[in-house]
Amino acid sequence: MDWKEEYKTKQTTAEEAIKSIKPGDTVVMSECAGVPRHTIQAMAAHRADFHDVTIYHMLTLGDGECFAPECYDNFRHLSNFLGGNSRQAVWSGHGEFFPAYFKDIPPMLGNEIPCDVALVTVTPPNAEGYCSVSLSCDYAVAAIKKARVVIAEANDRLPFVGGGTLVHVSELTHIVPCSYDMPELAPAKIGDVEAAIGRNCASLVEDGATLQLGIGAIPDAVLMALGDKHDLGIHTEMFSDGVVDLVEKGVINGSRKTLHQGKLVATFLMGTKKLYDFVNNNPMVELYGVDYVNDPYVIAKNDRMVAINSCIEIDLMGQVASETMGIKQFSGTGGQVDYVRGAAMSREGKSIMAMPSTAAKGKVSRIVPFLAEGAAVTTSRNDVDYVVTEYGIAHLKGKTLRQRAEALIAIAHPDFRPMLQEEYEKRFNK
Repeated sequence: MDWKEEYKTKQTTAEEAIKSIKPGDTVVMSECAGVPRHTIQAMAAHRADFHDVTIYHMLTLGDGECFAPECYDNFRHLSNFLGGNSRQAVWSGHGEFFPAYFKDIPPMLGNEIPCDVALVTVTPPNAEGYCSVSLSCDYAVAAIKKARVVIAEANDRLPFVGGGTLVHVSELTHIVPCSYDMPELAPAKIGDVEAAIGRNCASLVEDGATLQLGIGAIPDAVLMALGDKHDLGIHTEMFSDGVVDLVEKGVINGSRKTLHQGKLVATFLMGTKKLYDFVNNNPMVELYGVDYVNDPYVIAKNDRMVAINSCIEIDLMGQVASETMGIKQFSGTGGQVDYVRGAAMSREGKSIMAMPSTAAKGKVSRIVPFLAEGAAVTTSRNDVDYVVTEYGIAHLKGKTLRQRAEALIAIAHPDFRPMLQEEYEKRFNK
């Protein structure tokens, strides 16, 4: 059958498409800005028709109607990265969290993670019958290839992004035509603290470096502080609007990258319409599956790789907790460890843990004698390289426990240095 005819025959409504979901199924849903809005709304509206259905997802933008308490008896949630609209479902016992590196999700689909139904967003097809999974490549393509049923919302407002994002019309079971704007994530407010952290991080970035950074005030502050650099590249889990600004200024051009030269490489995208317009049919931008983009051995092929991540707290030995508050799961490991290790293997690579020195409006130090009871160690003390706060830079790699404690105390907030110094005296000046 001609792909155009096949495309027509597979078109249906969200209400009809979800009838393919059977009791006992696990639905693998695309994440972030790639959340299939109409289908999620249809599932929530018709929740009484479902039981014993598990939804696997990671971070999702939007209202997350299926995560609402009224759906708890119909849908159970499975995730390795929680967000604001999904935490309560897990915290209340109506979902499960499992620890995993982001890069390991594609090969886990159909194995450790059942994958009966793939629920994704795609662009309308190009002239050859290929759709792009657009803003959320990560595990979406793998889910499409593993699932029994593929429900794809074909949104004509999605940007067409190249790289490893393409799936053929023949791989889709049900196609739900739709037209809506993608969810946006507005740039975070950058205050004096974030600006100082950005400047400190930027001082560690050399011309020709390839960057990994995320989203939020600190990554944006780092990007703002890089205006005097030259020939920077991007190989990252995701990027947002701040990267667009530096591309337009010529600071980021990828000309000295040693892998995917001249390309902005990521596995998903999240930002505002400015970003989405920039990446649409832009040959400079390529998205690939997270099992490739976040593979430490792939990351390490980028010379001068600089990985910039954040954390919740770090203890005086250099152990990093980035995903839990005590025993309470707050987010997930994501790709932090993969980039820390990839940067360590890169020629002239560096990894940076960047964070404000305090939390809770200055009431709590993020540099602590001991991690909170029950906290998960996301990045081990053996892996940590640089730690940055608004008060300076601590280089921990190769340092003794005594030297690490001294360096971390020096960049802690002054209000908490006496408390940290007291612990230092107990440990090292017996």
